[in-house]
Amino acid sequence: MKLEELQKEALGLLQNLIETQSFSKEEDKTAELLEAWFKGKGIPFTRDLNNVWATNKYFDSAKPNLLLNSHHDTVKPNSAYTRDPFKASIEDGKLYGLGSNDAGGCLVSLLATFTWFYEAKDLDYNLVFAGTGEEEINGKNGIASLLPKMPKIDVAIVGEPTLMQLAIAEKGLVVFDAKVKGTPSHAAHPNDDNSIYKTADVLKWFEAFKFPKASEALGEVKLTVTQINAGSQHNVVPGHVDLVIDVRVNDAYSNAEIEEILQEQAPVDEIKARSLRLNSSFIPKNHELVKAGIALGMETYGSPTLSDQAMLSCPSLKLGPGDSTRSHSADEFIYVKEIEEGIEKYITLLEKALRI
Repeated sequence: MKLEELQKEALGLLQNLIETQSFSKEEDKTAELLEAWFKGKGIPFTRDLNNVWATNKYFDSAKPNLLLNSHHDTVKPNSAYTRDPFKASIEDGKLYGLGSNDAGGCLVSLLATFTWFYEAKDLDYNLVFAGTGEEEINGKNGIASLLPKMPKIDVAIVGEPTLMQLAIAEKGLVVFDAKVKGTPSHAAHPNDDNSIYKTADVLKWFEAFKFPKASEALGEVKLTVTQINAGSQHNVVPGHVDLVIDVRVNDAYSNAEIEEILQEQAPVDEIKARSLRLNSSFIPKNHELVKAGIALGMETYGSPTLSDQAMLSCPSLKLGPGDSTRSHSADEFIYVKEIEEGIEKYITLLEKALRI
């Protein structure tokens, strides 16, 4: 197959994906589109829930496995859209539509790349493609449910819009629920143990607190109090104030370490993580993928946004066509040229890095 033909087919698939609603947990119809691609190419595949995956033709269990992964679910369109979010229209070189940039362009580019190499012999790595759901909600029925069923993954490229630059690290996420306790009472009576007043000092502590270890790629851990809730009526001093704390974790800490530090040091009566499963991600700068990307003129950086990398325990690289600043925006779009170049760059990267 010629590269130009593959690029054209990938663009056509993306247009069909845009025009097929695929909110998180509702990706069954777009999963069918991925199935149709594989059937049309004569490539065996497996459908698991709304996840579709396949391996290269000459898969060799003695070789390491490289995962090519992106997602086909989308967020719901916001109220600022001026276009039909489910109409894939091309104007001035831009393909508009919900999910075009996040992450349809990456998905079809990685799928085209997998197809390009599917029948190649004597690869240094096996290739595993996975088009998955529930990424936008960090759901348990997306890549997390698929990993135990696929071959063990040794390294991964996760397709997210990075302008085809190398995101060699990504911050993890831990959300904490905390409680500041006081003495409940009638508002008319004296109370030296008012939980709301006590919370003022607690908020100042969180605002000033710094985790000591910074990361070269990701900088410092970022802690932000994002929600406060207390009280039920005007004449009652509440017995406690509830806080929600959002912590974006660099690769110098595990999520469990972050929880341990806050449980030991935070001036609250209770603090507990909702989950520790969304970990930070990284890939060494001396990995073949990174070195090859740098040789091709790609720049490295650390990403503050979360993706399905958080579900992976292996080294992983976030890389894809499109621009993260367009994600979840009104009138979302991706340049057609970005998709064409994305496919070409993915192919060139794998040829150079892994001697495919």
